[in-house]
Amino acid sequence: MGRSESITRRSFLGIPLALAIKQIPNLNELPPNLPVPKDDGGARHLKGMAMPDLELPSTSNRRVNLSKVSSPRIIVYAYPRTGEPGKPSPAGWDDIPGARGCTPETCGFRDHHKDLAKLHAEVFGISTQSTAYQQEMVKRLEVPFEVLSDERFALTNALRLPTFTVEGMRLLKRLTLVVRNHRIEHVFYPVFPPDKHAEEVIAWLKKHPVTA
Repeated sequence: MGRSESITRRSFLGIPLALAIKQIPNLNELPPNLPVPKDDGGARHLKGMAMPDLELPSTSNRRVNLSKVSSPRIIVYAYPRTGEPGKPSPAGWDDIPGARGCTPETCGFRDHHKDLAKLHAEVFGISTQSTAYQQEMVKRLEVPFEVLSDERFALTNALRLPTFTVEGMRLLKRLTLVVRNHRIEHVFYPVFPPDKHAEEVIAWLKKHPVTA
């Protein structure tokens, strides 16, 4: 192999491969120095609102109406999108305040699921991704609670939830609703850092206890 051929092979094989590896994120970890989201007022109207009477498809292959869940409290954490292993994130994803961290956030709620249950809180995740997409994530991460798809934006539009658009996808901004007696009792918005958010919710619930 001549020198020019060797350079060509490195150019076509080495550099693109290095770039590809760099672009594929570790979904379970948060990179340092992520931009911190600021409160843009997009959730100020939510506290006190009744949960709309509508059904959403669940990863458990059923439809869930959050306005009819009988648990003393429900926690609905909304997130933009979980990534797919081995696939790059949308361009500039880490530069969007509040975008990165959906997998660590979900893992946090998974790991604290029993703690939340002891506080009489039932957890639901929600995103605008399809149920099939969510089911792969739930299986891979061994998520013990249901994740709901608002792919058609029924709940998003009914509650006027804050969203943003990237690469043609309309995505939910990260926020969490605490629902009691079918009304929104408390709103966490913005949420940061996402990997510690389940602990933040638990701390709030302990300060505002409710008996079953």
